[in-house]
Amino acid sequence: MAVELLTDEETQTLIDGHLSEPVTHSHPVKTISLRWPETTVEPVQIRWRYAIGIPLIHLLACLACIPWLFSWTGVACALFGLYVFGTLGINLCYHRLLTHQGLVAPKWLEHSLAILGVCNLQDTPACWIAMHRLHHKHSDEQSDPHSPLVNFLWGHCGWLIIKNRDFLNLNFYQRFTRDILRDPFYMKLERSAVWVWVYATSVLFFFLIGLTIGWPNGGSAMAGVRLGLSLVVWGVFVRTVLVTELTLQVRCHINISGVTRPTKPAIAAAITSWSAGLGHDYSRRGFGGKVSHGAGGVRPLKRDSGIGRCLRMARWKLGTRC
Repeated sequence: MAVELLTDEETQTLIDGHLSEPVTHSHPVKTISLRWPETTVEPVQIRWRYAIGIPLIHLLACLACIPWLFSWTGVACALFGLYVFGTLGINLCYHRLLTHQGLVAPKWLEHSLAILGVCNLQDTPACWIAMHRLHHKHSDEQSDPHSPLVNFLWGHCGWLIIKNRDFLNLNFYQRFTRDILRDPFYMKLERSAVWVWVYATSVLFFFLIGLTIGWPNGGSAMAGVRLGLSLVVWGVFVRTVLVTELTLQVRCHINISGVTRPTKPAIAAAITSWSAGLGHDYSRRGFGGKVSHGAGGVRPLKRDSGIGRCLRMARWKLGTRC
């Protein structure tokens, strides 16, 4: 059955996902328990691509324990990739640029950052954005797709493994991401397995880089193969797990922390830094208003501030002043 599409005004409300005034708590909020979302398929059915994919990528990352596959170059790729693919691909692009539209970038840059996000195996941009906007619309209510108030395992990854009717319906994605799916680039990613091939291409890219560097420096083809495999294990598999776990930690542990105790700016800033910026959602639970970015951590923006107006209007451009 087709789902009624949200109007542009309703979509913008979801994009903002904020209250106009700060929210403060004088005392801790009591934790409640929730049932699974009402759209969970009954009887329970498994989404096998996640039930197999999540353990598989973790097992592949465990290859890093094999001494033959260790290299400091690979470790450096994992740490550098945590920023490039995690912070830029997921936090900046998927989260701030596309979901909340906190900034505007040229299309070539936006699409490039989206490709970095796809390389984290966190599904297509439209799927990620739809889930996050639904989360903000029904935060910690039964309709919240990944509320940790159901239970620890559900908030961490169970919601991905158990089938939800909404997740299987393109009309649902269009309802929450009509602004995104107007772009043929994102619609193409949604209607084909291109995103899977993007990840496979990144695996091949890291292997070829290692082979190209290791062969001449090591004096043999086997040295090149060894470095290539090392970069694949550390630069792709380990990095994917690190980014995935950081994202799931925010969705589960940090979100429930924002519910069960008052939010303090210092704590919010520390969590935001630890989680590569994704902990910004934690601070919004306490502050309510829009939050700026920068070396100073997370802080609420005044409603009448220049950057606040720019962010609300989604007119801030990279490299320009508001």
